[in-house]
Amino acid sequence: MKKYILFLFTLVAVSCSKDDFSEKSIESKIVVEGWIEEGDYAQVLLSSSIPVTDAIDSTNVLNHVIRSAKITISDGETSEVLRVKNDKNRVPPFVYFGSTLMGEAGKEYSIKIEYLNRVVQAVTTIPKSVKLKSAEYIKKNAADTTGYIFVKFDDPVNEKNYYQIATKIDKEEPVFVPVFYGNLDDKNFKESSVTVQVNRGILLFPKTKFTPYFADGDLIHVKLRTQNKDALDFWNSWQNEIVNSKNPIYPSNTSLKSNIKGGIGIWAGYGQSTLTVKTPPKK
Repeated sequence: MKKYILFLFTLVAVSCSKDDFSEKSIESKIVVEGWIEEGDYAQVLLSSSIPVTDAIDSTNVLNHVIRSAKITISDGETSEVLRVKNDKNRVPPFVYFGSTLMGEAGKEYSIKIEYLNRVVQAVTTIPKSVKLKSAEYIKKNAADTTGYIFVKFDDPVNEKNYYQIATKIDKEEPVFVPVFYGNLDDKNFKESSVTVQVNRGILLFPKTKFTPYFADGDLIHVKLRTQNKDALDFWNSWQNEIVNSKNPIYPSNTSLKSNIKGGIGIWAGYGQSTLTVKTPPKK
């Protein structure tokens, strides 16, 4: 899940001087981006929040990455301590990962993070996956070289579901990026058959100039996630910060919703269904 866009909330600004977790900086916060998907293992990005007075760039972001925490995941029967690895294709390039507990729909998963004298905890469940029926690249005009993705799926009747749509462009994005306005509550659906236009989401420190659409020549992986209400609330609050601050990268304040006790961020379980879309070759 998935992601390094969520490391953006590492950049939540707090009123402290430095984030080295010394006694002089007790106002700094541990920031968690953690997830476990159905059919996959847990992944966690961990950092400290960046003060409002600090510059926001890739170098400073790396200075706030936490690489020496003990992170334990449990399903109530089996526990696993995550390992950390360096992935140069990601920003930040350090991710804690599991290899024992594979996500299963309906199960509850807890996370416990121990770092210096701090303990951060959260609990989540993995909702049942909903299958994508189709994902299609559509251009407004045949001569266009850009377009949007339209996805179709059936929302199960008499079930409460929350969704998130994410995309990953092959060889350009190393992770799935949540799309803009892609957090969906099925109370807003008029019928069970759902069609959604996908607007490309923002990646942290992209290699190329950001555009909200897809282009000819892209190989696009499209994922439909089922999520819980706390994850929906987090993502919606994140999206609102982006829109309200008129800043497509960093939120303006610390009003993000969170299910993390002792820190900020999100620990989420996701169901998932993925399709791949091949666009026409570049002319």
